[in-house]
Amino acid sequence: MKKTLCVSSLLLLTGQPMIAQERPNIIVFLVDDMGLMDTSLPFLTDAEGNPVRYPLNDWYQTPNMERMARQGIRFSTFYAQSVSSPSRASIMTGQNSTRHRTTNWINSESNNKTPFGPEEWNWEGLSKSDVTLPRVLHDAGYKTIHVGKAHFGCQSSEGENPQNIGFDVNIAGSSIGQPGSYYGENGYGNIKGNKSRAVPGLEKYHGTDVFLSEALTLEANEQINKAVGEEKPFFLYMSHYAVHGPFEADKRFAAHYGYTGKPKVAADFATLIEGMDKSLGDIMDHLEELGIAENTLIMFLGDNGSDAPLGDDKGYTSSAPLRGKKGTEYEGGVRVPFIACWGKPDAQNPNQKKLPIEAGAIQQQLGTVMDLFPTVLSLAGADNPKGHTIDGVDLRVQFEGKKNATRSEKVLMHFPHEHRGSYFTTYIDGDWKLIYYYNPERPAEPRYRLYNLKNDPGESLDLSLRDGNRVKAMVKAMSAQLEAEGALYPEDAEGNVLKPFLLF
Repeated sequence: MKKTLCVSSLLLLTGQPMIAQERPNIIVFLVDDMGLMDTSLPFLTDAEGNPVRYPLNDWYQTPNMERMARQGIRFSTFYAQSVSSPSRASIMTGQNSTRHRTTNWINSESNNKTPFGPEEWNWEGLSKSDVTLPRVLHDAGYKTIHVGKAHFGCQSSEGENPQNIGFDVNIAGSSIGQPGSYYGENGYGNIKGNKSRAVPGLEKYHGTDVFLSEALTLEANEQINKAVGEEKPFFLYMSHYAVHGPFEADKRFAAHYGYTGKPKVAADFATLIEGMDKSLGDIMDHLEELGIAENTLIMFLGDNGSDAPLGDDKGYTSSAPLRGKKGTEYEGGVRVPFIACWGKPDAQNPNQKKLPIEAGAIQQQLGTVMDLFPTVLSLAGADNPKGHTIDGVDLRVQFEGKKNATRSEKVLMHFPHEHRGSYFTTYIDGDWKLIYYYNPERPAEPRYRLYNLKNDPGESLDLSLRDGNRVKAMVKAMSAQLEAEGALYPEDAEGNVLKPFLLF
């Protein structure tokens, strides 16, 4: 051990890269409530695949996301679920929410199925018996580290503690989905703020001016140090509470967002975005200082659409030119940023020879949160346990800038609960998107919307009345997938299960 520490210390002093590991370190950098447009890095493209800037890209400042994009590949179309817990369970299991049945965000204290939601939905979330990404990686010899927001299960459930689902280390994760406060002066809610949502385990920062995003970054870098000292490949799930409300300003960046005609709360939200981006840069810098950046893959993403305090729920302000925001059925509610890169590109690195990521590229073929599970397992050389169904697709071919010919262009998202958009299933097949609304109060009156996302990415023109045959075919295909994945459905006031059907 003394020899290991001496070698590590020398590398820290010289900045020289460590000998390449057989297996890469892997970081999943997850941001809460960050939509596709909450960044200075443009993700949307024109018909030729070139990035297109929109006004929101000029409002936010995320230089380290831009740094990642220069070093790797970003996806123009990457889907999460419309709220937090379903996406997080999908990342952990590789399964669609219809299959793992955590279909709504998890309220810590009480079952929030909402008035017509299914009784059997998985409010308790993940359990010790579930096959999860950190558990499989732990068994394959990785050190598995959780830092930040968990939101995998309610209070007193097994999923409440990330260590119960395979993480060796848990820092600041519990059942809560938002921080009581971002301020160290407030003890992150333990001293002042929303104490029922107080962030646990960061007592050494209480009473200081250390912002929550910074505290989590310091803790993450310390855990990276320990993993390097133990000479183990690591999996870091860096899960920020930012940029979820409360929208408390990160004062380090407040001067960057003066009066612009936007409300102050929007400026406060922008500082949370920039503070999260600084965290990303600090971790990337730390990897380089340790000499392990060449052996570390970073994947950056959001867990659902934007919740920026701009505009209304279903309009075109917080996600413009996309429609909607977190909790809605529209693209602004489910499209998220996704970037993958090596911490430091090096074409001679053995791990990077196995997975050469195209630098500065934009991948237009879609991806989903379910894809992280099979992608990480393949990179780590770990096997999916027998009997565990995976709904995601290995992204390695797409990381190389190629099109995966075996990838389905179909995406199903199922939300049998009430939120900004309520009791719906969306089904995407190529350029076409169907929204099916269950109607618990008038169950004999389903409602359909049909959009062509290629011609109308803002979902402004409903074509369902013009193209009834396509609606019929898509409802049939959607229903078949819902049944195959074991979906639960809303129920009407009499307790009758509402399944999709056609009026014509």
